[in-house]
Amino acid sequence: MMERAKGPVWHKKQKAKSIIPKGLRGIDKEARWGKSKADGWVYGHGSFCITIHEIPVVGIFQWMPNSGNEAKRMEKEIITHSDLLCKVFMDSKADDQKLYFRLRDEHGIQLVTWPRKGMDKSESRQKMIAEMWTEENRREYKERSVTVEPM
Repeated sequence: MMERAKGPVWHKKQKAKSIIPKGLRGIDKEARWGKSKADGWVYGHGSFCITIHEIPVVGIFQWMPNSGNEAKRMEKEIITHSDLLCKVFMDSKADDQKLYFRLRDEHGIQLVTWPRKGMDKSESRQKMIAEMWTEENRREYKERSVTVEPM
């Protein structure tokens, strides 16, 4: 999830050189640029929450830079709880074949994510999608919009 910065936008080129234009006040110096399919380019902060489907209570809530990789950050958080988890559901940002097989083989966690269009060419990729998109997993993935996303 991306949150816009409270202050004015600081242009990327100026931020890289630490140049604050004259008259620009209240800049959030920790904010970064990130791109979302829903919102386009956003100057601000990122966050994600980890919760369970059965009881919609936030288990972990993390702030992170907008430019941070949510899937990699999510992996760091969940592997510490791998003995408690059997499935993890995440949006298409986690559509990563290496991540999928690493979670499955090293930690016994089934990752279910929305596969990107046109990315089902290789045999291993087709295997991954077939394992992820069982009827049960599809049904549970749809629950994200009701139990998790409103948080």
